[in-house]
Order: sequence, then structure tokens, then C-alpha cells
Amino acid sequence: MSVLSVKDLRKEYKNTVAVDRVSFTVGAGEIVGLLGPNGAGKTTTINMLLGVLEPSEGSVAIDGIDIRSDRSAAIARTNFSAVYAHLPGNLTVYQNLRIFSLIYDVPHATERIEEMIVEYELERFRNTKSGVLSSGEQTRLGLAKAMLNKPKLLLLDEPTASLDPSTANTVRKKMSSIVKTGESGILWTSHNMNEVEEVCDRVLFLSHGKILLEGDPKTLASEHGKKNLEELFITVAREPLSLDL
Repeated sequence: MSVLSVKDLRKEYKNTVAVDRVSFTVGAGEIVGLLGPNGAGKTTTINMLLGVLEPSEGSVAIDGIDIRSDRSAAIARTNFSAVYAHLPGNLTVYQNLRIFSLIYDVPHATERIEEMIVEYELERFRNTKSGVLSSGEQTRLGLAKAMLNKPKLLLLDEPTASLDPSTANTVRKKMSSIVKTGESGILWTSHNMNEVEEVCDRVLFLSHGKILLEGDPKTLASEHGKKNLEELFITVAREPLSLDL
């Protein structure tokens, strides 16, 4: 079952088309990589999935709920985390989680907050303002926030960027274990192709707002005569709409 269904999604700004009739799904129990060079349309796509931007055309359904017809119900089933999207730095770890539990109307919020504090190893930072946390600690807090409402769809935008290798590895393992329950799916953007090969079940290459390639990250490169996913990424970035594959 798809936790995310995107059909003919398009976003146009005056004479510029940022996303051009993109269609894809994310299944329950699946991690899908959304890849592409800067300016390919990844962030615009994610903002439309989150309801931050309204599509010019097309549809987005989260857990079977169309975001245009019932935005609140659809957004309640998703969440988001990115290393550049820090939580309010003047609030403590606990205060941040409490506020977001209210925003997402999390049932049994006190118990759920405690679960997240323990699961993401934030016990000793409970009363610490998030603005003074290290990048790794802020990432763990962001993921704890993102999992508060047990989302059906989790959007991760460069979730391990600027993390040390140990912390990044912990994040990858934790996210993989979440989808193994088969109850949720993840859309994952990254420029780290080794990471993508490790965690993603399927990848989509965006270029100039279009999906150019799609497939298994472990075999897609060889299918197109490239030695690895990084070489394929470079080819897509350098010759975005005229690949001789």
C-alpha cells in the first residue's frame, strides 16, 4: 500500500517550471531516494508534499488522503526532518517536543515524549536549550520531533549532512529499522551516494524538474554503463536532459 502517491505534480513560477509533471509513489516499508543536483526540483517537490507550496497542477495523497481536499488529515500523517531545519533554539529539548506534540495532537503526549527522549538518547539534554546542542544532538532532537506522531510518511532532507560518521551511521540504522515494521515509508534526499545505496530500496533521479531515471540503487548505475551511483549522479548533473545512456 502506498503511503505517498504523487500524480502529474507541477509547479510553475511565471515563466519558470520548477517541477514538471512528476509522478511516483512511496510504499509502506519502503525508503525511496529522491536524488538530483541542486536546482533539480527536490526541495520544491518536498514543500508541495508538506503543503507549504500549492501545486500548479497534479495531486498528492498521503496515506490515501488527498492533500487538497483534506490538508489537515493528510499532514497529520506525515512529518519532516532536515539538519538545516533547526527547532527553536531558545526552547529546551522537552519544551520543543511538548509544543510539537500539541501541534500534531499526539495522543498520550507525555508518555510519547518520554519514549522519544529515551529512544534518541536525549535524557541528559532534557532541560538544555536546543540552540546550544551539537549538530548530532540537534539531529537526534529533530528526528525525535519527526517521530512524535508516528507518521505514515517521513520526509528526510539531507538527514545526515554535516554529521560525523558514527552519528550518521546510527541515524541510517534507526531509519531502516522504522520502515521494517511495514507501517510507514520514507522519502529520503541526499547527495551521499554511498548512503543512498545503503538505505534506499528505490531511487528517483530528478533533473530540471523531471524524473529522468528510476530503479534499484544497487543496480541502476550498471544498467546505464556506469561503475557506481556517484558516477551516474555526476552524469545526470552535467548533462541533465541529454543523457546518452
